This record gives sequence, structure tokens and C-alpha cells, in this order.
Amino acid sequence: MPSRADTFRKFIAARPDDPFPRYSLAMELKNHGSKEEARATFVELEQKFPDYIPQYLMHANLLVEMGQRDEAVAVLRRGIPVAARKGDGHASGEMQSALAALE
Repeated sequence: MPSRADTFRKFIAARPDDPFPRYSLAMELKNHGSKEEARATFVELEQKFPDYIPQYLMHANLLVEMGQRDEAVAVLRRGIPVAARKGDGHASGEMQSALAALE
């Protein structure tokens, strides 16, 4: 039986222009303790889909878990203006709160 991560990888292959399967894979890896692989998936997601807002807070949370506070701050600082530009005040506010807690 294929794992959920394998299923998400198949979705990515089938729909490479859709950010959601890549985000789902990153979250699945994070939730199962594959933090380095999750981190790499988030980095790839941001490179390919910089306007995909949900990734920023989740990536920052992962980095905090990994003890990479400065990198988490950098991710949030990149995500806040994206959310603002896209009119997502809720996500922007969540990221601003997370950033304030880290600074």
C-alpha cells in the first residue's frame, strides 16, 4: 500500500503546476518527522509558487521546530508582503504575530 507521501508525489507528477499537492507533501513529511525532506519540499514550493500563501507560516513553524529561528524569521518576512499583496489579511496577521513572537 503506498504511503500518503507517495500519493502526493504522484499528484505532483500529474499536476506539476498545482502548488497544493507539493504543500500537502511538505506537511505530510513534517507531520511524520521527516523534517529535512519537508524543509526541502517547502523550499522548492516557495521557488516554484511564491504566491502560495499557506506555505509561509507552516514552513516557518517547521524551521522553529528545527531550531532555525533566523531562517523562520526570513520566511515570514518574505510571506507577509505576499499575503498583503494578495489581500489575505488573516494570513498576514498570523505571520506578523508569529514574527513578533520570534523577534
